[in-house]
Amino acid sequence: MSTVIYSSPIFGPVHSRRLGISLGINLLPADGKVCTFDCIYCECGFNKDHRPTLPMPTRQEVAIHLEEKLQQMQVEGQLPDVLTFAGNGEPTCHPHFADIIGDTILLRDRYCPQAKVSVLSNSTMIHRPAVYEALMLVDNNILKLDTIDPHYINKVDRPTGAYDVEQVIEHMKAFHGHIIIQTMFMRGSLSLSPSKEEESSVVDNTGEKFVGPWLEAVKAIRPQQVMVYTIDRETPAHGLLKATPEQLDAIRDRVIAAGIPCSASY
Repeated sequence: MSTVIYSSPIFGPVHSRRLGISLGINLLPADGKVCTFDCIYCECGFNKDHRPTLPMPTRQEVAIHLEEKLQQMQVEGQLPDVLTFAGNGEPTCHPHFADIIGDTILLRDRYCPQAKVSVLSNSTMIHRPAVYEALMLVDNNILKLDTIDPHYINKVDRPTGAYDVEQVIEHMKAFHGHIIIQTMFMRGSLSLSPSKEEESSVVDNTGEKFVGPWLEAVKAIRPQQVMVYTIDRETPAHGLLKATPEQLDAIRDRVIAAGIPCSASY
């Protein structure tokens, strides 16, 4: 099983399917994963398989390494299109997340003012005032909403603590449109232990049972944009399949028909 554990606190730049030339900012340890979800499709693998031994980078370390990298990219003549908070888990878990966002915006304005600041989050911390206020400052507040079905969430996203999707939707509404919803669509069967047939079950959120209620939630949230995508790298769970381009295009078109910009990444 191949997984990706990112350097910390800066990695890349990498080419993002959705964001362009992206310089990654990883606020989690460099040798493991810290996340409030344990998604079966996560490119970083399962939480239990990547317990970190190193600490999270400090606020000062993030600022120093980011400035050094931006200076290097400036000399090389290739500045990023976006500074993206992602990496080995949930970035908003960092205790100084809000302060680091402020530091990053200052450095962006100094070295690459055309670049966007993006945060990829699973939405589990958006009820915290400091996290909410910080996300209101970034250009791309990209929040996950894979479905509104609790059973599917528990099977696929696998929250590690209490998670109420209806409350999450209400907190998403509080951004008053300053939010990009990101949704993973996929098919196949889930088998955490391939040798145990009884542990396999269907995984598919591309049908009307899931898409219809999800779309109604999206309409209620009124995001500035929606990003629908599918599996791009090897997954820790076996049996998962990409949603087809036709399925993603159909979902994208329904979002656009509702008056909300939407992109599909295959």
